[in-house]
Amino acid sequence: MAGTIKEIAELAGVSRGTVDRALNDRGRIKPEVAERIKKIADELGYIPRKKKQAAGSSSAKLGVVTQLAKASFMVQVYKGIEDARKELNNREIEIYLEECESVDEEEQLGAISRLENRGITGLAIMPVESDKIRGKLNELIDKGIKVVTFNSDIVGTKRSCFIGLDNQKSGRTAAGLMGMLTGKEGKILAITGYFGNSVNSMRVDGFIQEIKENYPDMNLIGVQSSFDDEKEVESIIISALSTFPELKGIVVFSGGQSGVTKAFSKMKMEKRPNVIVYDLTKENIGALKKDVTDFVIDQNGYTQGYRSLMILANMIQVSQKPLKEFLYTDIIIKTKYNV
Repeated sequence: MAGTIKEIAELAGVSRGTVDRALNDRGRIKPEVAERIKKIADELGYIPRKKKQAAGSSSAKLGVVTQLAKASFMVQVYKGIEDARKELNNREIEIYLEECESVDEEEQLGAISRLENRGITGLAIMPVESDKIRGKLNELIDKGIKVVTFNSDIVGTKRSCFIGLDNQKSGRTAAGLMGMLTGKEGKILAITGYFGNSVNSMRVDGFIQEIKENYPDMNLIGVQSSFDDEKEVESIIISALSTFPELKGIVVFSGGQSGVTKAFSKMKMEKRPNVIVYDLTKENIGALKKDVTDFVIDQNGYTQGYRSLMILANMIQVSQKPLKEFLYTDIIIKTKYNV
């Protein structure tokens, strides 16, 4: 649901009166406090009562395009989209969802075209990094259709904002965590999904840069693509451990993480390498609890799905622009002790 004055006050650590004054630009409030309150309000999708009343007579159609639709991390993204749909239904806003199963540009172009034919006024998209997608998004924007990206971003477009993880920083975070686990030394294996996926690429880039700058004794033996397939992840790990039995760490930056459990089970290891995976899925929570992995880095998929639609709706109905171009979700670190 959209935020309330009470929720904003609790998160900001101030009174409801202070929130009201900050959102309506009246009274004496420290600029940094007012800015924090407005940021929280924007994150919660809060709309002042007067704007809600004005929005009531303005209907809209919003489109959503995803990629890797069947990936386990998408469960939370879709939950956020569904909750936004319920919320926006009260504001006479229709949501049309196109789920793409791959990172194929033609599949995504078809999805965008179908939404355009429905007469959408706004689009939330997990874009594939492609010149054709870039050109199509700019074409929509030139026609007056509002566009925001979420989960994955694309350079060279005039989209309004991006909602999602700072993936390069999360990659650096993974390197720092691995440094803690390994004592800053040893052989490390990185497994990504699709090399053409910008999200994966940025995570890997951040990971490599952090190792080069701060962990010279950690040796990255390779970055291998699994296509988000658990059998491929399993095969990659078994092959790596057969060649490098002293392997100290594995990072899986994308899907197929259950392959880690299967690989360790097949090899009947007395002592496993340290393992970091991404996304707080049911399978990854189970692996944490069973001591198969050490850390899960989560990107708050629910917020990405929910917030992207709320921002679009507010832009179209009440002319509320995003506070920033990059609206990063928290880098959430989970262990078996805090899941």
